[in-house]
This record gives sequence, structure tokens and C-alpha cells, in this order.
Amino acid sequence: MNNDKNNSNNADINQNIPAIVEDFWAQRAAGIFYPPHWFNRLNLDQACQIQLGLLDKSIAAGEQHIGWKVGLTAAAIREQFHVHEPVFGYLLASGRVPSGTQISLADWQGAGFENELCLRLGKSLHGPGVDVAMAQAAVDSCHPAMELVENRGDFTAQLAVAVADNVQQRAFVIGAQVPLNKHTHLATIECTVQLNGHTVAQATGDAVMGNPYASLAWLANKLAEYGRGLEAGQYVMSGSFTRQFPLAPGDIAETRFSEIGTVALHIAQ
Repeated sequence: MNNDKNNSNNADINQNIPAIVEDFWAQRAAGIFYPPHWFNRLNLDQACQIQLGLLDKSIAAGEQHIGWKVGLTAAAIREQFHVHEPVFGYLLASGRVPSGTQISLADWQGAGFENELCLRLGKSLHGPGVDVAMAQAAVDSCHPAMELVENRGDFTAQLAVAVADNVQQRAFVIGAQVPLNKHTHLATIECTVQLNGHTVAQATGDAVMGNPYASLAWLANKLAEYGRGLEAGQYVMSGSFTRQFPLAPGDIAETRFSEIGTVALHIAQ
């Protein structure tokens, strides 16, 4: 009986995705990013459809879509959330922050940063069937980067709603562009994170699905399930080398990637 009810509820939601997108959009305008009436009602496929619908509405409202992000790239984190694969989100031009910028957290609902490579596509990449070699061949350069996340709700308890709300994405910080070639091994890139002058984490690129190019391949194949692809010139945030770190007024965060460079962010007091 419960399975029949769940199947019926899923069918109703699948038929009403456009209306749900409108509801999320209206709630967002009112400052509600995790609408409580959708708690425990969505699966991840439905959440992805809602997220992409919100992306389309953002573009229609004047935003520029410039890329994508991959999250939950670490196996341990996926086990924590009981999911078998990563998740994706989108990047907007309004969220791009140059390295060294000072920002205010006055209107943020809790902030944190993750340490990633921002890959730049030299040519389009469309699934299905994309493998690591194909993903690497599509990338022409990368940037040392941080993803800035906003804790707009209970990510752990409401993962599907979080995915619909673009997986905590608020902004991303990028350093200087660095050309890549077939001899650049992203899996062995070393990452060192400093917060207020203290080293708080070190990791290598194989923390990202064994190889950041594997993250990119996964993304291309996943987007194909929704009729989307990666386009030349777009950015892709690879997934974090380290855990997420909170940010507070006055903080100075700096992350160095061997062979790639350094990215930094200052938080206003």
C-alpha cells in the first residue's frame, strides 16, 4: 500500500515539475530557499529537474549561465548521504569573484569555502559515453579556485531540496588561468589550504573521484540524461580536494595548488 502511494506521489510530482519550479522561484523571491512544504517529498531526479528549471528562469531574468559545479565527489560523503553518485549545480556570471577580492557576508545565511580546480572547456563535451580521456581532451586550461557555499537550509536532512536549490552554490573565486596539456596530471596536484595564516588542510587531486577529469566525465554523462551538455568556454568546478571550511568576518583564506597557482579571498570585518 505504501509503495503504491509513493509511486502515485512521484507520478504526480513528475507531471507537475513546471508548477513546482514556479513555486520554488516564488519562495526564493521571498527569501525562502528550502520551502518546508517540499521536505521529504522529492527524489534526486525530480530535484535535478527543478534545479534546471530554476536555471532557465534565472537566464530568462537576465543572468548569464557560465558553467557547472560537481558536488559530493568523495566516496565517504556519498556514503554519508546514501547516494551512489555525485550531484551537480550551475554557475552564474554574477557569482564569479576574482582572486584577492574582499567580500562582505552581511547578507549571507552562513558561509563556507571549498578548494577546487575550476576547469575551462576548450571544446564542447556531450554525453553519454564520455570517458576520462575524452574529458581531459576537452579541457584547455584551469584556474585555482574556491567555491563559496551558503548554508541556506539543512543540507544533510533535506538533500533533494538542497539539490533543487543549486547545492548551496552562491559564488566562486578564481585565480589566474593556467594552460593544460596531456602531461598535466591533475590527480597528483597538491592542495594546501591556509586560513588566517594557519595551514588547515592538505590534499591531492585524487581526492576528487580519483581524478578531477573523472568528475568532468561524470558531469557530461549526467547532464545528457536531461538533454544538456557542456559547451566550449564554460567553467566546471571539479569538486573539493578537502572538506568545507566555515567563513567569518575578518577571515583571510588562501589555497595553493602545485603547478597551478594560488587563490585568495578576504572577508570584511
